Amino acid sequence: MNQDPQAIIDNSPMGRLQYIVIALCIVLLALDGFDVLAISFAAPGISEEWGISRGTLGIVLSMELAGMALGSVAIGGLADRHGRRPTILACLVVMSAGMLLAALADSILSLSLIRFATGLGIGGMLASVNAVAAEYANARRRSACVSLMAAGYPLGVIVGGAIASALLARFDWRAVFEFGALFTALLIPVTWILLPESVSFLLLRQPPRALQRVNATLGRMGHEQITALPRPAAGPARAGWGELFSPGLLRVTLLLTLAYLAHIMTFYFILKWIPKIVVDMGFTAAYAGSVLVWANVGGLAGSIVLSGLTQRFNVRVLVIAAMLGSVVMINIFGRGQADISELALVAACAGFFTNSAVVGLYAIFAQAFPTRVRAGGTGFVIGVGRGGAVLGPIVAGFLFESGQGLATVAFVMALGSAVAALMLVLLGERQA
Repeated sequence: MNQDPQAIIDNSPMGRLQYIVIALCIVLLALDGFDVLAISFAAPGISEEWGISRGTLGIVLSMELAGMALGSVAIGGLADRHGRRPTILACLVVMSAGMLLAALADSILSLSLIRFATGLGIGGMLASVNAVAAEYANARRRSACVSLMAAGYPLGVIVGGAIASALLARFDWRAVFEFGALFTALLIPVTWILLPESVSFLLLRQPPRALQRVNATLGRMGHEQITALPRPAAGPARAGWGELFSPGLLRVTLLLTLAYLAHIMTFYFILKWIPKIVVDMGFTAAYAGSVLVWANVGGLAGSIVLSGLTQRFNVRVLVIAAMLGSVVMINIFGRGQADISELALVAACAGFFTNSAVVGLYAIFAQAFPTRVRAGGTGFVIGVGRGGAVLGPIVAGFLFESGQGLATVAFVMALGSAVAALMLVLLGERQA
């Protein structure tokens, strides 16, 4: 009988528990997506009620990105040391509280600080859930499951956006945050019940009662129990950021960080500025929300298509192609469209390419970083990338304020995807 639980999981067909965990990861990323974009749905109402400029609004739109940057790095490392499950539960608590407090904010300063704090939970959630999806999937389905997990992000914006548009038609912008707080709170007991700790983490760290916990999870997967834990794989006693800069991982860490940073600037330009751009074209906030929803319909389609294609094609090549498609579609969006239908169509196409590239990057992270630093490595790349990407909405805001037209701003912001594609070309086949 095979006594290596990781080999059992890698080589066996996926069972009900694994599909349940992947589905839960999709829901958690859907929540992540809605929480990040809640401020975008609320932005036109905030701008009108408080009378703030585009430059100031760009700063507010970027605050949770700054929190996500810190949360991804710091909390992703905690997930590698203390476990995926407790980290995810803690992030849900932070996110729920942050959404509720945002609804109570009464100034730009208080809202900015609250969104920064909420971003801590969002960033930690993404790094932890990415590791869980990779570690629960078998070897054959790993890239597909991680890509499918990331499809939850646009799904959350689509479903949440439809709800947000309905809420904005009847209430003010605070209702968007109140809905987010309630839904996030409901997921805390669901996650507590459905998500066991990752077997990969238990094998690596071997905390107290690790054998019993591994056997309990194997039993829920339909596998036979083991009599003893295998010896942990050779590696540093304590996973840490330092290992990400060791000779074996330095090049991978730097190239992936630069790729993610550059592309996510383009990604968040579209997601953060669509509602305000559409409103400035003369459409209502409800129509602006619908265009953002269609951008995420395209993003969801891109996630699903890329997830399926990873079964047949190299994920790095797919992501490079998606990034080049992103460059083209962002520039087409920058030319402006005559009516709301054309806006929605172009936004959907832009979302298809930008989001499929993002989810493909998550699959590359899962392959590139070993278990002992998977959450921390993913968190570092996402954290530093999003830290730099904070500049994306801010730069776009000040470009608009300086008198630049949409075409010029779109051209500048699309360069991020081009740079990211170059970084993945330099990464090469062996690391992805």
